[in-house]
Amino acid sequence: MKTSEIRQLTTAQMHDKETQYKEELFNLHFQQATGQLENPARLKQVRKNIARIKTVLRQQDLENK
Repeated sequence: MKTSEIRQLTTAQMHDKETQYKEELFNLHFQQATGQLENPARLKQVRKNIARIKTVLRQQDLENK
């Protein structure tokens, strides 16, 4: 997910996406531990998406203060 796509979402939608990505990350870690992970690069993608969402949320928070 690109930053421009994230900026188009509402705050509630961003929080929902963050929760979804955290759940996916948990499941990917679980798959990795059991040796069933097919695409290890997905771990990095999900972590970066979570970071992008948190960054945009923080920027919006600072703008509103």
